[in-house]
Amino acid sequence: MEKYLDKIDLKLLKLLQKNARYSLKQLAQAVFLSSPAVSARLERLEAQGYIAGYQAMIDPLKMGYHLTAFINLKMSPEMKAAFLAFVQGCPHVVECHYVTGPYSMLLKVVFSDTTALDAFVGELQRFGTTQTQIVFSTPIAPRGLPIEDIE
Repeated sequence: MEKYLDKIDLKLLKLLQKNARYSLKQLAQAVFLSSPAVSARLERLEAQGYIAGYQAMIDPLKMGYHLTAFINLKMSPEMKAAFLAFVQGCPHVVECHYVTGPYSMLLKVVFSDTTALDAFVGELQRFGTTQTQIVFSTPIAPRGLPIEDIE
């Protein structure tokens, strides 16, 4: 059973989504608690699974990934295990989702160029039919979950 989140928990989650590198002291000042009290809350939020991890947001362009694409894959259920084993080993796949509709999988991938993307799509086609959309721009980048205040 999940524990109730109070205003302080929610504010801590909001702050950490904004910047996971805030120090305990900065977080404590923002929520008007001591650093040990904030540390205990963070440990509890981690243990309960509200905080699944901490990760740096790295600019793909700076790393040479000038192309982001979404690939829909339609495959038979019998191919699922082989596909999952394959895709687990593909570092260019940054997200993979089971979805509803005519396709069964949606992958978000990053590559340096269209040649590398084309080669990857060719490998995917051994699992089924693909449809690829190349991203032109991202007006809203990943920004975290909406966390509503408790009144």
